Amino acid sequence: MSLLNDKQRHCYDVVMSRIKNGCIFNSNGIFLNAPGGTGKSFVLNMLLDSVRSQGKIALAVASSGIAATALHGGRTAHNMFKNPLMEYNEIRTCGIKKNSELARLLQMTSLIIWDEVVMANKNTLTALDITLRDILGNNKFMGGIVFVCAGDFRQILPVIRGGGKNEEIDHCIKSSYFWEGLTKLELTENVRLNTNDVENKSFAKSLLGIGTGETGPVRLPRNFGIKVKTRKDLVKKV
Repeated sequence: MSLLNDKQRHCYDVVMSRIKNGCIFNSNGIFLNAPGGTGKSFVLNMLLDSVRSQGKIALAVASSGIAATALHGGRTAHNMFKNPLMEYNEIRTCGIKKNSELARLLQMTSLIIWDEVVMANKNTLTALDITLRDILGNNKFMGGIVFVCAGDFRQILPVIRGGGKNEEIDHCIKSSYFWEGLTKLELTENVRLNTNDVENKSFAKSLLGIGTGETGPVRLPRNFGIKVKTRKDLVKKV
């Protein structure tokens, strides 16, 4: 706990208070806006560990497999919740039967964390919301389970087959019916900038500059990557 900065501690306290006293709050949904380097994974894992240490169930998912590995016990959202494969404009429910083991697990769950939610199609979140309301018999958002979704809008939005910018925006979480009802929290202090490692500090600063639009054209350094001349060499190097 002593390693948390002020904003990280505030996020931690807000989520834990919702779990403890959920009935007195209007919203059980929280969005954590956190650019890379602000300690998002650190905070999310502390929440998971704290809830589990109390003997409660906390589920951790992410929109991609790589992001899921950063969470303790993390899995992809599609794997955990049996999200249907659907066209971007469809709305369906998750493939979870009411009398299944997974349904019983969800009925006992106190916290769900969904990382990299910005790249998720809003309809996959809608499918989970509808499914949880049905399984838990509770018409509150996500069936009343405290739901923390995290991400960074500097990164990629949902990929829409054949779609353009407007379609991507229309299907991101900000365009969902529940966005306005989410409690918004954010992390701003980039912990990577506090390192004594000059190279990492420089990389973190340039990455933030790209994300905020303060950097002009991005030029890769000459020693970035390995140059190959044939497909065979490419396969070998990879």
